[in-house]
Amino acid sequence: MKTTGNALSFPFLLYLCTKMKPMRPFFQASKKQLYTDKTNKMKPFDYLIVGSGLSGAVFAHEAHKAGKRCLVVEKRPHTGGNIYCEEVAGIHVHKYGAHIFHTDNREVWDYVNALVEFNRYTNSPIANYKGKLYNLPFNMNTFYQLWSVRTPAEAKETIKEQCREYAHITEPKNLEEQALKLCGRDIYERLIKGYTEKQWGRAATELPAFIIKRVPLRFVFDNNYFNDAYQGIPIGGYNKLTEKLLEGVEVRSGVDYIKERPALDRLAGKVLYTGCIDEYFDYACGRLEYRSLRFEERELPHTADFQGNAVVNYTDRETPYTRIIEHKHFEFGKQPSTVITYEYPDSFAPGKEPYYPVNDAANTRIFQAYQALAAQRPDVLFSGRLAQYTYADMDDTIEAALLLWRSQDK
Repeated sequence: MKTTGNALSFPFLLYLCTKMKPMRPFFQASKKQLYTDKTNKMKPFDYLIVGSGLSGAVFAHEAHKAGKRCLVVEKRPHTGGNIYCEEVAGIHVHKYGAHIFHTDNREVWDYVNALVEFNRYTNSPIANYKGKLYNLPFNMNTFYQLWSVRTPAEAKETIKEQCREYAHITEPKNLEEQALKLCGRDIYERLIKGYTEKQWGRAATELPAFIIKRVPLRFVFDNNYFNDAYQGIPIGGYNKLTEKLLEGVEVRSGVDYIKERPALDRLAGKVLYTGCIDEYFDYACGRLEYRSLRFEERELPHTADFQGNAVVNYTDRETPYTRIIEHKHFEFGKQPSTVITYEYPDSFAPGKEPYYPVNDAANTRIFQAYQALAAQRPDVLFSGRLAQYTYADMDDTIEAALLLWRSQDK
């Protein structure tokens, strides 16, 4: 599944939204040799890269291969951005939420596999609704669990019958009406409503209908969450990928670019900025809205297997967390203990991590104003999900970074 454009998106809702084109760098300045300052003094670096997540790391990797002098600065004490893993009891814990690499782009798949080896992990999440378990995405296994139907014809007839109750809704006014019209009451109430309301912190009747463009219904017995041809997790965790991308590149962690911008900008001819675009411009056009996440990690030294699956979503409204991640299953771990993470949706405020953009009309206008400001900065490239105010899968982020580098290396 690709970036969802102006559809408000979260991991569970991604497959409910219409596919959009992959993320593209909105500003690709022409190649200029900006290696000297006004006194014509040589600068120590060709590129200052702000942020060591996938966008910055891929760009740094390509620039370094081309002989460019790169400095990567990272605010956090570690590299890798949100794909960073921490080893706990021999288990690679995804510190910023579950990351499952998937793509239908063969070039991107070959690119990452040339750096590290991937396993064959297939994302097959489970939904827990008030103690009852359902397979995701919505497929024949789900329909059997809901209604005991055994054939596609029976499942289609049941869904058609449930949707008929809402045929009078010609112009859905909110997400709830849209979902009921698309899939009927059972799927909506058990598997969509509560999860969505927790993620947004609002009732489904207060959310716009366009969040859900469609509800994919698979009439086969297939629990593979993604339709992409390639899928997996780096063997040894995502840190292996980050390390290979940044091999030979100077990296300084624990550096706050915003606070040290004047001194850092003097070090390089160009800046690649991957942070929040509103912060870069000191919120001159207003603050962009996000939703955030909060994680509660637990090591269970006397439990070998907590839930039997890497991802279990809790789709009822009453359970405060949206999912539990059991990290060992991403790499088929056989450790005698396990580590789980409870994932809670959270409002965004300064100091919290910005995860999901709120791409409504008001925020889109603010972002467009920042795009106009960015276009006036030929010495700065803006790349990555935060600088582009979008949700992007890992493969799209890599593709966009490669395209951005190619626009410079002409």
